[in-house]
Amino acid sequence: MQQDIMQLASAIRQAGHIVVLSGAGMSTESGIPDFRSAKGLWQQGMQLEELVSIDYFRADPEAFWHSFKQLFHTKLLGNYQPNAGHRFLAWLEETGKQVSVLTQNIDGLHGVAGSRHVSELHGTLRTASCPSCGRQQGLEYINHHVLPLCTHCMDVLKPDVVLYGEPVPLIEHAFDVAVTADLLLVLGSSLEVSPVNHIPLEAAHAGVMTALINYTPTRMDRVFDLTIQAGIGDTCQQLRSLLP
Repeated sequence: MQQDIMQLASAIRQAGHIVVLSGAGMSTESGIPDFRSAKGLWQQGMQLEELVSIDYFRADPEAFWHSFKQLFHTKLLGNYQPNAGHRFLAWLEETGKQVSVLTQNIDGLHGVAGSRHVSELHGTLRTASCPSCGRQQGLEYINHHVLPLCTHCMDVLKPDVVLYGEPVPLIEHAFDVAVTADLLLVLGSSLEVSPVNHIPLEAAHAGVMTALINYTPTRMDRVFDLTIQAGIGDTCQQLRSLLP
């Protein structure tokens, strides 16, 4: 594995434009639970895809918000901090690298760490917007109200995340950015969620060098030039020690 880390450090050193695709493993290293492992919320036989769907929000917004807040621990979100992986990406920018972050995560920690070019493919937990007038409220307001309403038109606010049944607005941008990179680095993603999991495939087909850091194997490991099965923070700290 050490040889792979040294090879990745060399690739980072040579790359002018690095595109990073981050998944749930990046967030869990900051202590944020993976919402897919949440228990006790599958009442009345509802599946996760139903609980966080646009159809459920429209049909029963109060029940939706109750489940949504439990699933995503919104009251605790402000207590979580960026980890060594987030800080490493921000540091790469400081060294003069062009770093484009494509994240599946909705916690906003890449921005908190200082990364300036972040595309939140699935949106953000930190705000909610009115479907009628577009006015937006922050996390403090969301957590203070059982059912967050627009202060202007009193419509129910919708969290600014991409719910099941909604399109991913930034997905074409993500593909366009990935295929122009010198290096695509995937951090902490099982690559199970479509269409985001097609990004490494498209990058590889375009001749972009690809690398994956993840605790466990994925079904797409064969796509990558380098795969490192280890923690993101530990690996990024090792990478930083090898870079100027």
